[in-house]
Amino acid sequence: MSGCILLVRHGETEWNLQRRYQGRSDSALTATGIAQAHAIGRLVDTLPEAKAARIIASPLGRAQRTAEIIREHFAVAPKLQFDDRLRELSLGSWDGLTYTEIAARCPGVFDGQGRYDWCFRSPDGERYDAFAARLSEWLREQEAACALVVVTHGVVTRLLRGLYARLPREAALILPVTQDKVFRLSNGAVEEISVSPPDACGAAQ
Repeated sequence: MSGCILLVRHGETEWNLQRRYQGRSDSALTATGIAQAHAIGRLVDTLPEAKAARIIASPLGRAQRTAEIIREHFAVAPKLQFDDRLRELSLGSWDGLTYTEIAARCPGVFDGQGRYDWCFRSPDGERYDAFAARLSEWLREQEAACALVVVTHGVVTRLLRGLYARLPREAALILPVTQDKVFRLSNGAVEEISVSPPDACGAAQ
C-alpha cells in the first residue's frame, strides 16, 4: 500500500487482568487501560502521518472505547469508522475462559500445537483460513488509503502485521502484542513505536 497504517491494540481490560480469552465477548477497560489509551492518543498525535488520518476500529466495546479516547487527542477529531472484519478471533464456546478452564474442558487440546495455533482449535470457533481471509480482504482494500489509525485486538494485530510483512503463519502468530505501542505499517515494513516511559501509565504486557 502507498500510505500508512498505525496499528493499535485496545487498552487493558478486566478480563486481561483475569487472563481470560475475550474473543468476541467483551469486558470493560480498567483504569490502566484508559490511561494506556490516553498515552497512545498523545503518542499518535505527535506522528506526522496521523494529521490526515482516519480512525477505523473493531466495533467490540473495548476497541471502540480505546478509539474514542485516542480520538480525543487530535486537534481536529478525525472520522471514526467501525469494521466488523477487525473483530477479534472468535473462540466460540471458549470465549471468556482461561487457559486452565479450556484445558479442563478439552483435555489434550494444547498437545502438539504451536505456541498460539491452539486458538484455532475451538470446536465452534473461527478457523485460521477464515480469519486470515477476512483480514487479507480488509488489508487489500486499504491499498489507496493515505493514513489510517486502526484500533483492534491482540490476535488481529499479530496477523495484520504478519500479512503485511509477508511472514509465515507460524512467525506471525508468535509476534508480541502489547497495549503501550503503536505499530507503523508503511513501505512494506513494520516499525514498533513505544510510548515514552514517563507516559507509559503502568502498561500491562
